[in-house]
Amino acid sequence: MQTTQRAGLDCLEFPPREAIELVIVLCHGFGAPGDDLAAFGPELQRALPALARSARIVFPQGPLALDSLGWGDARAWWMIDMAKLQLAIHTGQLRDLRKEQPTGMAEARNQLIELLVELQQETQLPWSRFVLGGFSQGAMLTVEVLRHLPERIGGAIVFSGTLINEPAWREPSANLSGLPIVQSHGRSDVILPYSLATELCQLLRDQGAEVNFIEFGGGHGVPQPAIQGAILLLADVLDTVE
Repeated sequence: MQTTQRAGLDCLEFPPREAIELVIVLCHGFGAPGDDLAAFGPELQRALPALARSARIVFPQGPLALDSLGWGDARAWWMIDMAKLQLAIHTGQLRDLRKEQPTGMAEARNQLIELLVELQQETQLPWSRFVLGGFSQGAMLTVEVLRHLPERIGGAIVFSGTLINEPAWREPSANLSGLPIVQSHGRSDVILPYSLATELCQLLRDQGAEVNFIEFGGGHGVPQPAIQGAILLLADVLDTVE
């Protein structure tokens, strides 16, 4: 594992042992430390040894520190209204973010795109050999970024995301047409409701994305079926590469 800085973002990276053929970028959720998803690196490499040989796996850290909130080394891609979140959890109200275009999302999007472009220029790989994904806020950022990249990438992973910025996201994007996506969501998620995840799935499918939707009985997390779905997607992209 290496520590790097790309586009002003601190990153943890797992470089390949041999020639690089694939780049995977996974983004953590709100309130998580920057290394929150990094354990997936070795797990993916063990499950799919070809990744250890030929994939660079990158875990960027969100640009916003939350230590001022007493959250230690937690990070975020953009700020959220914690009072509204706590109220929704305690009252069981549906947390409907469909019409929201979060302040700071555009800046986070542009910074992550800059990181991806840097990786593309460094590796000289075509965009079809990139996979982008994330959990929760990182999953929402993934959907936003997919729409603004220079070309369609090889695949995407959306763990426990939700539908936001709906008016813009309903605008057709050629980058979504034919794009393989693994999306997972818990039926008991009280942070980002399951019903809105299914709406996001339909929106992506309406624009031509090939979504493998994995539902599970738990809450806001990434269980083994979701990880297995991501592994299968990565294996398919590797087959395409080879």
